[in-house]
Amino acid sequence: MATQRKSTGVKDLDSIRKIIARHKKHDFLFASLGTLVIASLTITLLILFLDLVIDGYPQFTLDFFTNFPSRHAARAGILSAWIGSSLVLIVTFLVAVPLGVAAGIYLEEYAKKNWFSDLIEINVSNLAGVPSIIYGLLALGLFVYSFGLGQSILTAGLTLALLMLPIVIVSTREAIRAIPVHIREAAYAVGATKWQVCHNHVIQYSYGGILTGVIIGMARAIGETAPVITIGALTFIAFLPPSPIGLEPPFINFEWLKAGFTVLPIQMFNWISRPQHAFHINAAATGAVIIMLTLVMNGFAIKLRYNIRKKIKW
Repeated sequence: MATQRKSTGVKDLDSIRKIIARHKKHDFLFASLGTLVIASLTITLLILFLDLVIDGYPQFTLDFFTNFPSRHAARAGILSAWIGSSLVLIVTFLVAVPLGVAAGIYLEEYAKKNWFSDLIEINVSNLAGVPSIIYGLLALGLFVYSFGLGQSILTAGLTLALLMLPIVIVSTREAIRAIPVHIREAAYAVGATKWQVCHNHVIQYSYGGILTGVIIGMARAIGETAPVITIGALTFIAFLPPSPIGLEPPFINFEWLKAGFTVLPIQMFNWISRPQHAFHINAAATGAVIIMLTLVMNGFAIKLRYNIRKKIKW
């Protein structure tokens, strides 16, 4: 009897070892496949980026960043485009970040878990996957025609803010969910209110994840073309909007919000559509600038998240 039990135990142990070995093999295959896919995508992006840099290298000069667009490719620059992109992103940031973070905090910490909150969650998740051209059509009907904001920097900023808002909300909620529940319980145990728990603990610990989502959303917004074309962004502009800062009191000027604009992707599209090869070189240089800005913003987000998490002690 004892010999039979021992034999059965050895068989069970061998079966467990075979199952573990099979699972380890599956894990290795999955990890290898994932590594292969990531390496392929990285190499593809690197090749495309190097191709743009090589093609546009002759235009990487100071004049290219300080000159207006021109009919002559050798004198054409991206001054109005990069300033327009900067001003549009300022509006986008000021609108999308406070609303997105506040909405994420409310949905995760304050909203009651019922069918209405579930409906909001579903809609927010779906909006994150809506094609950007839909936001452009919505902004054209709402901001341009209904509100009468015109084809301005303010309209473009609000349009990209709508595009960025679901990303900020989802990233904020995910960052808050990652906070261990015992931190909240410890704060409540010493008499903290709901807002004190959120402000002094939850938001502080989720700060890195929230900022990462914000920067990634901004990196997406800087490369969007379809929404701003839909609302009527200019393809050729040889002037700058009024300065946001004035020399006379109150030293703040809001006229720039009503000005016409162009952005880097549209300037690139304008040049690549021309038949002359010299303009294609300008387009390649502009594309390389956009990719470098995107990589810098994403790299900054990763570095910022790493530094913040390193300082956090649970």
